[in-house]
Amino acid sequence: MDDRPDNRDQIRDFLAIRRAKLTPEQVGLPTGGRRRVPGLRREEVALLAGVSTEWYTRLEKGHISGVSQEVLDAVAQALRLDQDERTYLFDLAQAARPARRAPSRRKDVQVPPRVQWLLDSMTMSAAFVRNGRQDIVAHNALARALLAPVFDSPATTRHGRANLARYIFLDPGSQRFFADWDTATAISAALLRAEAGREPHDRALRDLVGELSTLSTAFRGQWAAHDVRIRHAGGKRLWHPQVGDLELTYQSLDLPISSRTVYDLTIYTTEPGSTSEERLKLLTSLAATQPAHPTSQPR
Repeated sequence: MDDRPDNRDQIRDFLAIRRAKLTPEQVGLPTGGRRRVPGLRREEVALLAGVSTEWYTRLEKGHISGVSQEVLDAVAQALRLDQDERTYLFDLAQAARPARRAPSRRKDVQVPPRVQWLLDSMTMSAAFVRNGRQDIVAHNALARALLAPVFDSPATTRHGRANLARYIFLDPGSQRFFADWDTATAISAALLRAEAGREPHDRALRDLVGELSTLSTAFRGQWAAHDVRIRHAGGKRLWHPQVGDLELTYQSLDLPISSRTVYDLTIYTTEPGSTSEERLKLLTSLAATQPAHPTSQPR
């Protein structure tokens, strides 16, 4: 039986929203004529991609199965998609193909001891491992102390595992913990959107999206934007209940666990000599007095 999810709505909304964000001036097309809707017309995207208007209209309605990589490249270029958006479009096309379903790339497995040893060796940086659903599956002592509001939140603990998306969208305290909460919501939803394109058969992910959509107006708004984020790095400002304001930099890296499992390793640090570094050092000393972390188990 074909258990492929019907992702035509995702394809339609993603392409239509990206088309609406472009203007003729941005792509070098004439601007004459009255426009009833913002952005480019379908025939203009078709012209830029070198395909017929009928063909592009069919594509934007979600009929992406069988479309060649060359044509998808042309559409991505016409819509000025960035690398993450292009990857997402190709993931949607892959999911729509009638071929036999490939094994999930992000099957949950136990984090090997060597990874925990790696995390524990980082004594001056907060480091944790998360899966594509934003469950924290392993962490070092400083990450546990830094993200204490996430680990201790009823919005996440009732599910048996700290989950960043649930904390951000379902715990009112997240609006104080994340100094730029709006940005945090946008990034979190964009990461889940990218994962949904990459892993359309993940029932737990679909359940999480359904839960957040039901309970959070903010999530519904961010999800409807169809923004995607795969590569995750930059600056973050947090307010920690024990040490106050923190200016952090972070970097996320792919962490292959097996041939079928790729988690993300995220590392938070501070600028040397800064006030935030002193506060992170204080948090490090506080973390040293806490009990050792339990071993994370896959769900």
